[in-house]
Amino acid sequence: MAEMRGERENDMNYIASSGLLFKDGKKRIDYILVYRKSNIQYDKRNTFEKNLRAEGLMLEKEPAVANPDIMFIKIHIPWDTLCKYAERLNIRMPFRKKCYYTDRSSKSMGSVQNYFRRIKKWMSQNPMVLDKSAFPHLEESDCYTGPFSRARIHHFIINNKDTFFSNATRSRIVYHMLQHTKYENGISKVGICKLINNGSYIAAFPPHEGAYKSSQPIKTHGPQNNRHLLYERWARWGMWYKHQPLDLIRLYFGEKIGLYFAWLGWYTGMLIPAALVGLCVFFYGIFTMNASQVSQEICKATEVFMCPLCDKNCSLQRLNESCIYAKVTYLFDNGGTVFFAIFMAIWATVFLEFWKRRRSTLTYTWDLIEWEEEEETLRPQFEAKYYKMERVNPISGKPEPHQPSSDKVTRLLVSISGIFFMISLVITAVFAVVVYRLVVMEQFASFKWNFIKQHWQFATSAAAVCINFVIIMALNLAYEKIAYLLTNLEYPRTESEWENSFALKMFLFQFVNLNSSIFYIAFFLGRFVGHPGNYNKLFNRWRLEECHPSGCLIDLCLQMGVIMFLKQIWNNFMELGYPLIQNWWSRHKIKRGVQDASIPQWENDWNLQPMNIHGLMDEYLEMVLQFGFTTIFVAAFPLAPLLALLNNIIEIRLDAYKFVTQWRRPLPARATDIGIWYGILEGIGILAVITNAFVIAITSDYIPRFVYEYKYGPCASRFEYGENCLKGYVNNSLSFFDLSELGVGKSGYCRYRDYRGPPWSSKPYEFTLQYWHILAARLAFIIVFEHLVFGIKSFIAYLIPDVPKNLYDRIRREKYLVQEMMYEAELEHLQQQRRKSGHPVHHEWP
Repeated sequence: MAEMRGERENDMNYIASSGLLFKDGKKRIDYILVYRKSNIQYDKRNTFEKNLRAEGLMLEKEPAVANPDIMFIKIHIPWDTLCKYAERLNIRMPFRKKCYYTDRSSKSMGSVQNYFRRIKKWMSQNPMVLDKSAFPHLEESDCYTGPFSRARIHHFIINNKDTFFSNATRSRIVYHMLQHTKYENGISKVGICKLINNGSYIAAFPPHEGAYKSSQPIKTHGPQNNRHLLYERWARWGMWYKHQPLDLIRLYFGEKIGLYFAWLGWYTGMLIPAALVGLCVFFYGIFTMNASQVSQEICKATEVFMCPLCDKNCSLQRLNESCIYAKVTYLFDNGGTVFFAIFMAIWATVFLEFWKRRRSTLTYTWDLIEWEEEEETLRPQFEAKYYKMERVNPISGKPEPHQPSSDKVTRLLVSISGIFFMISLVITAVFAVVVYRLVVMEQFASFKWNFIKQHWQFATSAAAVCINFVIIMALNLAYEKIAYLLTNLEYPRTESEWENSFALKMFLFQFVNLNSSIFYIAFFLGRFVGHPGNYNKLFNRWRLEECHPSGCLIDLCLQMGVIMFLKQIWNNFMELGYPLIQNWWSRHKIKRGVQDASIPQWENDWNLQPMNIHGLMDEYLEMVLQFGFTTIFVAAFPLAPLLALLNNIIEIRLDAYKFVTQWRRPLPARATDIGIWYGILEGIGILAVITNAFVIAITSDYIPRFVYEYKYGPCASRFEYGENCLKGYVNNSLSFFDLSELGVGKSGYCRYRDYRGPPWSSKPYEFTLQYWHILAARLAFIIVFEHLVFGIKSFIAYLIPDVPKNLYDRIRREKYLVQEMMYEAELEHLQQQRRKSGHPVHHEWP
């Protein structure tokens, strides 16, 4: 207890040293309001502030040091007001230390646990684990909690009234009061959000707990405040390999942000086995590249000439000139591809199922099991639109604006039409890139630079990828505005409904924008080109693009790799570089005569950037899109999990640095899950199974090789040990064309990738029986693969319960103990009162 009391005194010293107090040096600042003196809506402000004082808040005004037009209102919530609203909001507070019970099974495990403890002592300390001695005592996780009640205040552990309620809890209570205080007469004239929207105030935020840097080393002098501790032990780049202090993140930023970083850390940790397996598949391709029968046959085919891949400037090409492309393709299309696709589908299921278990553990640890979100207030836009149409709210029993069903359906249909229009715009952009590829490929084929002339297909694909990336980023800017417009057109009732609708639109837009070109390359490129002498042409002018002699998979890998790499760089710059530039410019605008040391903490916070207006949507959206990249086409790009892992290691520290140093402190909001994003992740997991089945069956050469090996190859009729069953596969996969039919004065035969009859057959250039065998095998593989993987996914999801058994038992046990303790504490309190009053003491409930 003495140690806890000392920590609380140190906490108050930190608050005093940071200047987060009123002028009397006693009352702490819980919230900050900002307005301009030149703003003429002072009547609304005066009424609002008068009502805040009537509710029990204390306000103190102070002008800005650097800008005389800016005025700060410091808000303090006294103890009595805190208790009143904590009881009204059913905030759970600690009232007794946890005493963990033991049963027979746990006693029998005692010797085993001691044995493992001894082994753990012998082993070196895990460098990834944070040093717990550097963190403050987080007592809430070690105490039973119950809904706060002023009548039962004696139940709770109150050693210091100033620190009993955490800063996050105080901020939440003040924000609740700000949201429910009127500024004018009228039912809807209430809330700080509306005052910010109409310009009465320009900002409202809880202050940071002081500076995030100190001139004194943290190891010798300790942390100045929780913000300083978070920076030193979490947000610094030197902490990239350390576990995250989730309890401290939750204490400082609230459960909603804490859950985001918990999910991001869990996702990053789960990427480690996926990245290792993908790397093993890639290295397997490297080590067996030279032993690949297909690559060997392509590299040795010096007398095999491929038909021209374009009409004007392309000439016959020796097949062995594709040797390098064949070897590179083998890195991503080898025997481990199918295994890795199945592994990643199962991995996605295990990731989501175990995240649910992790989430349930966090909600228990953070005391969110019985927490229910209070009834949300209506959006001002909704009230203004439908204030004439009212109905009684079934929860509050009060009349409120109501949106008619016909109006809601009509607006929803218009919004859906807008979504389809934007998706069609994306498809149009992809079509434009396709046309670009068709136009420039002949230009690259006749390029003066010999390197480009020899590798004109690679140059065409690389240029198209870069142009496609620019189009993607340009359309993303338009999508945000369109999604914002369509969401407002729907007039959602509450902020959570608005956020879910906006998030779903942004995901759909960006997902289609990012993946449409990849879908084209995976499933359409080179599929409908026709054959020599009878090529299909776009607008009867441009010949459709064919795959490289080694296949289309190299184009798909290039598209995924470049877009994934460039997008991660761009996102990281926008997340950190842009706020850094903005904050530097804000500091630059401050008068030169003003020193940073003379600027109070709340003004330094004001000069920081506010958190994104959409909250954590951008962070979740970036990671969910990356999850799609990692799983949907992973059969074609096994290095995707590795790139995602490296990016996420940087992403965690980028977000941490941004939250701690570059943004104003957000409201410490509560939440029990990641919201709509979990459903989106499940949808991506289902789509990943389907697309990977199609990639293996259609895009890669796995099925044609498989059919040749067991139906047409040397092992079809007999199998001898040591026999290479793929011998002759390349020659078998190439069809013949008579060059004399082109009418260009050339004779002989050229080869092209297809299964068609030769010119001398009875049905020249018609599909052979082998083509139909391969097509049947592709369809069979898709059906078998999908049913097998979906069956495994469902079985794994059934085996893994959402809540661990021991946690379920502990929750039920603690509910029972809490009831017993509340009963005993109340009985003890009544007995003490009887002793004081001189009445006889009864040892049973009176």
